[in-house]
Amino acid sequence: MQPIAECYRKVSKDCFKFIRSQETPKEKFKNKEKMIKSFLIPISFWISNRTNKSKPYFIGLAGGQGTGKTTISSILKIILTKYFKLNVFKISIDDLYKTQKERIKLSKKIHPLLMTRGVPGTHDINFIFDLLKKTKSKRFNHQILPKFNKAIDDRLKKKSWYLVKKVPDVIIFEGWCVGARAEQNTTLKKPINPLERTEDKNLGWRKYVNGQLQTKYKKLFSKLDCLIFLKAGNFKLLQSWRLKQEALLKLNSKNKANNKVMSKNEVLKFMQTYQRVTQNMFKFAPKYSSIVLNLNSNHQIKSIKYNK
Repeated sequence: MQPIAECYRKVSKDCFKFIRSQETPKEKFKNKEKMIKSFLIPISFWISNRTNKSKPYFIGLAGGQGTGKTTISSILKIILTKYFKLNVFKISIDDLYKTQKERIKLSKKIHPLLMTRGVPGTHDINFIFDLLKKTKSKRFNHQILPKFNKAIDDRLKKKSWYLVKKVPDVIIFEGWCVGARAEQNTTLKKPINPLERTEDKNLGWRKYVNGQLQTKYKKLFSKLDCLIFLKAGNFKLLQSWRLKQEALLKLNSKNKANNKVMSKNEVLKFMQTYQRVTQNMFKFAPKYSSIVLNLNSNHQIKSIKYNK
């Protein structure tokens, strides 16, 4: 039996079970078999060939909001764990958001827009630095990392955090801005949407975010062993996908009275804070990513490109 066919036979049941957990009665995944067989299993073989037992293989998985990062990274984890017997730890950059209290402080000290979670500077990436540092130790004990709940716009209590019990073979670090690079200060001057025009007239917010990408985030992303980029056609598509995500969040949010699920207008305004970095990644990330997954307008992978 061909390795890909054999792998598919062993992992398909678990992959489909996960996919079903992500579907809603109105939103069903199409071409599941093709996605797994033609794209995600070959990527898993590619990753497996690069793992090294002496240290974790650190993967960045990036793509604009709503591109399916959680689904794809979760399926990669299933395949790498079940078929390749690798110990995989997966975390989203979204889980590293600063607490509400910390963002209030940041918004008063630097710029009011930093109250809104999302852009570089609103995460506490020291958690990942600590994890990478600890995995180098011969006496790795355990490490806990936060979990963030978007419905309440704050971290969950520590008892719900991730627990890493032993050094992973693979770390999958997914997020909309993972691997993003800073832009030239000259291009920051021209606002690209109403939010920048009206709420960041003197560029304080833009410069702060770009400065974070130039420093701490650059240092973290330089530690990635590879970057997988999910490329959507345009920003408008991302907006429609993100609106569907918010509807799903609303559906799944148990405590309706206390949740912070956004309305359509709030989502569209929120996405303006992401637009600059996202569009910059559209332009440049395909050039420096190890693997580019091109998505069609139906949210499906249409082609793959492996860069040398």
